[in-house]
Amino acid sequence: MTIAMVDYGMGNRRSVAKAFEHVGAPITQTADRDELGAADGLVVPGVGAFPEAMRRLRALGLDDVVRAHAERGKPVIGLCLGMQLLFEGSAEHEGATGLGLLPGRVVRLDARGLKLPHIGWNAVSWEQPSPLVAGLPDPAAFYHVHTFVAEPDDPSIVLGTGEYGSPFVSFVARENVFGAQCHPEKSSTHGLALLRNFVGICSAVHAT
Repeated sequence: MTIAMVDYGMGNRRSVAKAFEHVGAPITQTADRDELGAADGLVVPGVGAFPEAMRRLRALGLDDVVRAHAERGKPVIGLCLGMQLLFEGSAEHEGATGLGLLPGRVVRLDARGLKLPHIGWNAVSWEQPSPLVAGLPDPAAFYHVHTFVAEPDDPSIVLGTGEYGSPFVSFVARENVFGAQCHPEKSSTHGLALLRNFVGICSAVHAT
């Protein structure tokens, strides 16, 4: 069973890799399309601006790799900006089209006068059960750093919500596609448990 991280040059890739190593699942960091395509699970990291991230993914031909992986029923998880990239588009800066794996767009967080970006720990309440969050308390605390948030068109994909000035979507899930607006790799026990659950999802798919 192999898990690969999509290396398009943005995101705290080393911290994510170390977190996976901590839960006993060493992860390959690569931009090689064949290597990514052969993996059982894909991790899409990200820190920075949505338009630049999509520009880099397209330049390397990795956007199609992620889409094809998801269409084959293999697990994909987007972390922080990586979660936002799973959606159809974003209003950030000049705007950009996303991977289109989930219906909806990314918009600026309505913080109701609170300072942006939102940086710090935030309680996340679960809206529905999922193997991604199995065994986690409700609510569970996760570390967030973001100014923009996803607005799904389909409320049934909302897995967990937080609040900063106003409610925001922190976790999403639809079949084999998952997203976490937080940084699980910086979220201590709960974050590691979440990554361990994703590894379990990948293992189950690999075994079938």
